[in-house]
Amino acid sequence: MSMTITEKILASHCGRARVRGGEFIEVDIDVVFANDITAPLAIKKFREWGGKRVFNQEKVILLPDHFTPNKDIKAAEQCLLLKEFARQQAITNYFEVGRVGIEHVLLPEKGLVLPGDLIIGADSHTCTAGALGAFASGVGSTDIAAAMITGRIWLKVPSTIKFIYKGKLKRWVTAKDLILYTIGDIGVEGASYKSMEFSGEVISTLSMAGRFTMCNMAIEAGAKNGIIEPDETTLQFVQGKSKREYSLYHSEPEAEYLEIKEYDVSRLEPQVALPPLPSNTKGISELGEIHIDQVVIGCCTNGHFEDLRIAAGLLKGKKVHSEVRLIIIPATPLIYLEALKKGLLQVFLEAGAVISPPTCGPCLGGHMGVLGEGEVAVATTNRNFIGRMGHPKSKVYLASPAVAAASAIKGRITSPEEISRS
Repeated sequence: MSMTITEKILASHCGRARVRGGEFIEVDIDVVFANDITAPLAIKKFREWGGKRVFNQEKVILLPDHFTPNKDIKAAEQCLLLKEFARQQAITNYFEVGRVGIEHVLLPEKGLVLPGDLIIGADSHTCTAGALGAFASGVGSTDIAAAMITGRIWLKVPSTIKFIYKGKLKRWVTAKDLILYTIGDIGVEGASYKSMEFSGEVISTLSMAGRFTMCNMAIEAGAKNGIIEPDETTLQFVQGKSKREYSLYHSEPEAEYLEIKEYDVSRLEPQVALPPLPSNTKGISELGEIHIDQVVIGCCTNGHFEDLRIAAGLLKGKKVHSEVRLIIIPATPLIYLEALKKGLLQVFLEAGAVISPPTCGPCLGGHMGVLGEGEVAVATTNRNFIGRMGHPKSKVYLASPAVAAASAIKGRITSPEEISRS
């Protein structure tokens, strides 16, 4: 029986020649991580269950990235718990504020997650790392506690849906638009506990930032993981970052898929997900006059340097609308520094934006941009559920950095074409 890339990775981590969708297996873990929201419960359970030492001090990673820099006393206590546990356990990879970035961007950047890995994280967007050709999936805090003790976890092998993207992307159409369009097509449960394998000529032309964006939002379709086969682009990204050996896996031509979906995206326009679901997508030309109060450019979905560069290109020489606040959130200190060196931060500041340190912040309604009653935001984040970014009567529209930047200038949701023509 031929296997998909996901099945091959899972088989290699459970000591079997092959696995198939629906089977329950126990696998060895390469990386297990948690953040300041999810790690405290995991640490509590670790101690309740008699855990003495984590299974591997280098494979357990703790990142206080959600409510940091500490937004209040409770957040400070959560982060202190992580720091003390990391110190007690001599955990190698604990990242304090100033070194920490948004986990799903920082870990690939540091070479801590690699092709062929089996990665478990206490955050639903752990699937981001699938862009490297790894199996990466989010689990609960109690699962993390058990994994920190044993270095193993049980999984049901997901069946795979293959998505093939053909054609050539139009100007201003990005990976964010591809994944929003896909989720709009299949729905928020369209890939429930399935593997979403992204492929085709369009995917092969995407940068790693674009690939991370695609895999990041696989969970918004209910997927267990998103994954892209490694290629030369992947190898160039990990070169110089890798701190250990890694393996490259590819789907076999005869691999069995639950479904194969093909899209010709040549005519695709920038997409916007209307509240309250990421699947409620429309092309930018289908929207009416939607005035906004806030724009957020950043987060684990679109906080890469490439995303900031796109936004800065539109904002250069322009001003943020007088009734709009624009919040820029570089995903890691390195991205922040590169944006500083390349002059992007100056562009943002001169336009009237505010720049945040790396944090999840407003994405989950935590801090650094919480919405009030009736306020409307455009965000490059990944979820727009009711109350996601603040008040239950606020609204969040999901879009690419290009659409977000253009909208910040006009004070209403608009196409970047309108700005580039002016």
